[in-house]
Amino acid sequence: MTIQELAEGRIDFKGQKTADDIVRVVLITSTFLSFVIGFAFSSLMITMSTFALCTVALCLVVLPPWPTFNRHPVKWLSVQEHSQK
Repeated sequence: MTIQELAEGRIDFKGQKTADDIVRVVLITSTFLSFVIGFAFSSLMITMSTFALCTVALCLVVLPPWPTFNRHPVKWLSVQEHSQK
């Protein structure tokens, strides 16, 4: 994957839905997990650190346009010439 392909960020509609589903599940899970860990240690610092670590890991998984998110590219229609009368 070249730098230009990474900068363009092309993903298809199904890839967007997959990324959205991953974000939703991971954020809900990491919120619950960080709350439980922070409650167990009685530390707000550990709660926020755990959530921040999960969020950074999520960004590394979802933000780059991995080829997995572009398995179903959109097929555009060809250009048709209109005749002038």
